[in-house]
Amino acid sequence: MISFNYELDFTLDQEEVYASWIENIIESENKVLGEISYIFCDDDFLHNINMQYLNHDTLTDIISFDYTEGNVISGDIFISVERVEDNANDFNVSFDEELKRVLAHGILHYCGYKDKSDSDALIMRAKEEEKIKMFHVEL
Repeated sequence: MISFNYELDFTLDQEEVYASWIENIIESENKVLGEISYIFCDDDFLHNINMQYLNHDTLTDIISFDYTEGNVISGDIFISVERVEDNANDFNVSFDEELKRVLAHGILHYCGYKDKSDSDALIMRAKEEEKIKMFHVEL
């Protein structure tokens, strides 16, 4: 099950389309959907989590808590909408594209992809691009 939760005045349009896409990402990695909770928040909310749980005094766009067991993907993914907006501007992409990148990024971590080394980051970026291309809205 995929749930979307909001700690600020923001809602994801077409939640069911995003949930289906995220489930397809998980299946494309030969994993099984467990319980994924996305929590959309602001910088202050995510900064507090970063300080409290990770002891990092920095702003970030995403923090994920991985509860995956075996091939069953589960976890809580906190996303700062403010960081996504700023990153979209910095990378000269749309907010929607950057949001999809971050949504996929958390799932890819749960699937075993890392991004701490340069080589791992390149693989992660390629996987993000691959998964963004899987997003389709039926009109």
